[in-house]
Amino acid sequence: MKANETKVEGFLSSNKTQFVIPVYQRNYDWTAKECKQLLNDILGIGRTNNNSLHFIGSIVHVHEGITTSSRTTELVIIDGQQRLTTITLIYIALYWLAKEIDNKPLADDIYETYLTNRHVSESEKLKLRPTDNNDKALKYLLRADKDEEYTDYSRLVNNFRYFQTNIHKENYQDVRDGLNRLMFVEVALDRTQDNPQRIFESLNSTGLALSQSDLIRNYILMCLEPKEQQEIYTKYWEYIERLAKEESNNQTRVSDFIRDFLTLENKNIPNKGEVYNEFKKKYPTDKEQLNLTLAKLKSLVNFYNKLINPEKENDNDIKTHLKYIKHLQIEVTYPFLMKVYEDYANKIISKADFIQLLQIVQSYAWRRFIVGLPTNALNKVFMTLYDKIDLDNYIISVQRALLEKKGNQKFPRNDEVENALKLKDVYNIQPKNRTYFLERLENFKNNESVQIHDNENITIEHIFPQNPSPKWKIEMNDEAAFNEMKNIHLHTIANLTLVGHNSSLGNKTFQEKKELKDVGYESSRLWLNKYLSTIEKWDVETLENRFQEIRKRFFEIWEIPSIVVRENNETEINIFDAEDPTNKKLEYAIFFDEIIITDNFAIFYVKIMKKLFELDSSLFFETDLKTKIASVNDTCVIFRQSATISEHYVIDTHSSSSTKFKIIKQALELFEFEDELFIKYVNETKKTSLF
Repeated sequence: MKANETKVEGFLSSNKTQFVIPVYQRNYDWTAKECKQLLNDILGIGRTNNNSLHFIGSIVHVHEGITTSSRTTELVIIDGQQRLTTITLIYIALYWLAKEIDNKPLADDIYETYLTNRHVSESEKLKLRPTDNNDKALKYLLRADKDEEYTDYSRLVNNFRYFQTNIHKENYQDVRDGLNRLMFVEVALDRTQDNPQRIFESLNSTGLALSQSDLIRNYILMCLEPKEQQEIYTKYWEYIERLAKEESNNQTRVSDFIRDFLTLENKNIPNKGEVYNEFKKKYPTDKEQLNLTLAKLKSLVNFYNKLINPEKENDNDIKTHLKYIKHLQIEVTYPFLMKVYEDYANKIISKADFIQLLQIVQSYAWRRFIVGLPTNALNKVFMTLYDKIDLDNYIISVQRALLEKKGNQKFPRNDEVENALKLKDVYNIQPKNRTYFLERLENFKNNESVQIHDNENITIEHIFPQNPSPKWKIEMNDEAAFNEMKNIHLHTIANLTLVGHNSSLGNKTFQEKKELKDVGYESSRLWLNKYLSTIEKWDVETLENRFQEIRKRFFEIWEIPSIVVRENNETEINIFDAEDPTNKKLEYAIFFDEIIITDNFAIFYVKIMKKLFELDSSLFFETDLKTKIASVNDTCVIFRQSATISEHYVIDTHSSSSTKFKIIKQALELFEFEDELFIKYVNETKKTSLF
């Protein structure tokens, strides 16, 4: 490795040198904000009268040993792409300004010194050689006939236009002077002696804002020869990057996609900041393994693309449900849904089965939302749900797996949902969820679907207003009912509807809202207003009647599967819901779907703690659990009773059954495994059906 202080203009003016941005680099992503800061720095230093210099960081490159037929040296840029590309854009802006002011010597000097190599082949002409998509934009910017609009999205084009606007006749000399004073640290690597991958990781750890997918792309491609890099990039990675993108906002989702892929592969959800480390740990850069892994990613990204961009699905029925799932914002279901989608594409399941599974996922998630169950419990459910599928009984196996969930992972039953729905504030929930709820209620079995999402002509109406006029009290003629409506039912689903002219109805009485010409409930074609058009008053009784109609429709839309399963709520119970074990005997326990048969609380305690220790021993040493274990060689710690949990550690077992339960629950909370341990006491066997 050699490091030198180098002037930017000297670096760029190197004769017969091409600066290559390798395919493993992240895309050029500087915005106008960074461009403005750099231009201000250049203007500032250019306007000073002294000879001071301005440092702009480092540029790290490696010579891959490639010299072209024209004897042009290729330097592969490992770090510094953003600055190098942006400075090139400034020189291009200066070049076109020189042309505009008819300064041919300046234009020729910039073009032949900083932008191109003379007397070389056309492919080696440009000094900066970005990746393919940016290369196209760069060549466009240097074309004389730029009257034709550049149709593809490109930050190079956007940033060039910023510089073209802000560099003009009055300041271009200051810009030139400033560029001549820019310095950076040039770090030249020798691949035979230096490890570019390790250096790249080190640079990232010092604060470069690289995404997890940037690091993974670098890890996959940097170890390969340049020709192989291009082959792998073109065959796999470019395709993955193009499809793992949310098209509505041009936002890349590659990191999220690979996180979901790792969730499927490892049955464990990596932290967002650990996706790269988890990928590197699981997939060494063996060429055969690399191709297999990337082939899996390439296959699954087709389905991920449609999950995040439902409009890409050609089938309208499937597209509708994909949109619903996106409105629900349950991205935790994507690992499961990608595989199910793949099975549908491979004709393992039919279109009807696929839609039914999309509906089951919605029912499970929406019922849980209504009753207020924590959303983080969904992580572990969908992480392993695909593994529970029986290909011979595809739908039923998914239904059974969800129906048998307990505790915070349970599939809420009808009575529980009804009780919660009746009083739930559904007006002040997230707008996307509220829209999803009303749109599905309105459009169920409706041949003329009503679009509510992003429809400015339809708004949500409180039947009993948020700020009722005195006429409402007179019309209701019941103080207690008026207060109940205002304080309890105001934001519930029974008091909400959809109208096309919300401002026209406002705080009018119910009779006025019903009869108002063209916009009243009587004139509405919406299902949500059908009952309202038939009644004469709005009070607690009619609100209850309307709730019953909505409740019936709710259970038709968000069905609970009708298969019969063994209910375990009164037999196998979550340890957090269990009674104190004093004077009780265990029959068995279930931990991560593994049955532990024992009636001895001490054995049960040791098995659970041993399993947790195997999963992550560090939590035992970093928390209060450290007082419960000891090294087998630690003579300072003497337990009256102990049991082995690993080759080197024992655990204290001298405590009551109640204390053991308390310690187990403490450990489960630390591991975030509250929903994974169920127990059954002796003589409490009972079987019930779903209903």
